[in-house]
Amino acid sequence: MDADVCYRAVQARDARFDGLFFIAVRTTRIFCRPVCPARTPLRRNVEFFSNAPAAQAAGYRPCLRCRPEVSPDLPVWAGTSTTVNRALRLIDEGALDDGSVARLAERLGLTDRHLRRLFLEHVGVSPVVVAQTRRTLFAKKLITETNLAFADIAFAAGFASLRRFNEAIRDTYQRNPKELRRFAPPEADAGSAVELKLNYRPPYDWDAFLNFIRPRAIPGLESADQQIYRRNGVRVRHSPRENCLVARIEPAGVNRLRSLVERMRFFFDLRANTREIAAHLGKSPVMKPVIKRHPGLRLPGCWDAFELAVRAILGQQVTVKGASTLAGRLVERFGPPKAEVLADADLASIGLPKARAESIRAFARAVSDGRIRFDASVAAPDMIGRMQELPGIGAWTANYIAMRALGDPDAFPASDLGLLKAAGVSSARRLEEIAQAWRPWRSYAALYLWESLRRKE
Repeated sequence: MDADVCYRAVQARDARFDGLFFIAVRTTRIFCRPVCPARTPLRRNVEFFSNAPAAQAAGYRPCLRCRPEVSPDLPVWAGTSTTVNRALRLIDEGALDDGSVARLAERLGLTDRHLRRLFLEHVGVSPVVVAQTRRTLFAKKLITETNLAFADIAFAAGFASLRRFNEAIRDTYQRNPKELRRFAPPEADAGSAVELKLNYRPPYDWDAFLNFIRPRAIPGLESADQQIYRRNGVRVRHSPRENCLVARIEPAGVNRLRSLVERMRFFFDLRANTREIAAHLGKSPVMKPVIKRHPGLRLPGCWDAFELAVRAILGQQVTVKGASTLAGRLVERFGPPKAEVLADADLASIGLPKARAESIRAFARAVSDGRIRFDASVAAPDMIGRMQELPGIGAWTANYIAMRALGDPDAFPASDLGLLKAAGVSSARRLEEIAQAWRPWRSYAALYLWESLRRKE
């Protein structure tokens, strides 16, 4: 990080830098977001950190005014390796809530010593410190934005006990949970739905996101209209003035709030630095016009990886509408897609061709026995290769699944007819050659090209 550039961004309170770094004030021992409304401290009194755990490990506490806990996360922490990013995703999913660093390292195919060294080199702190900071910041978010009981907040945030939750809050904020709640008392009645704000780094093309999701939504599980996405007691709308999405979660989902929030951040691609992506892709004459028309285009993730994979296989050689119809029949007949259910299911009963039915069953068996995993323990390129070893899973399907189920920013289904048409080329090989210049953001390039076709319809 260039400290002078960071300081100028703080002076301007530029939201484009929110989440890219934190400013820490030596005189107050507090760290803030670049958009903090407090008076800008003198340059000689500050230092900068690329992430909140590093700032806390250096002895700074989070600002109660700008609330670092709501800062947009980075998709890839600056300077980190692919292995560290996979570890960070597993930590976000709770790998260290009830597990050890040694177990986390084993899942990644490393020794715990090597994993600790990578974290110190690329993040500046150990995996345990990252996990502790994430838990504490999420707990603070729930204290401030909800009326949940503190015991519910403790367990929703991943703490093993109420005592540890109280200790962590006092150590971090020098106040107990009750004192923190007084700063922004929640307005909702006890037992009502929880409403949380999920911040992003602007811009965000919400219309384009819903336009992509709407025809691909699985009937019986999810739906999207012109403004709102809905699924299983979760309702999400856009608040552009606040640079956030607002998620309303019904009481039944409260005990799994943290996992729900992580799913939403992934599904809505809230960690993307869209300006960096656009600046890189915009160098290409093919990409420049559509990027100019759609600032803030996001890569839709998925709510459930296996579900998305099944939907992708159903979509082979049929229209988007046809695939959604088949997906709705599958849900009606077998319930939400589960590997253990579909491994031996009679899929011909929903009108599937024999070969495609066997592809889904083979895929389900591979997920059930652990050959295919979606938990970041295996790198995306390796997983693409594994998927293509299964019957009926070609390069297009494997790369599409990697894009949306694994969140791989560089997967690219080059044989897609729509991409070939949008790029103005006739062969997948030629498109692959052109797309080399788009790395490591080829998944976003594909999304931009598909969007360019939709605008021409």
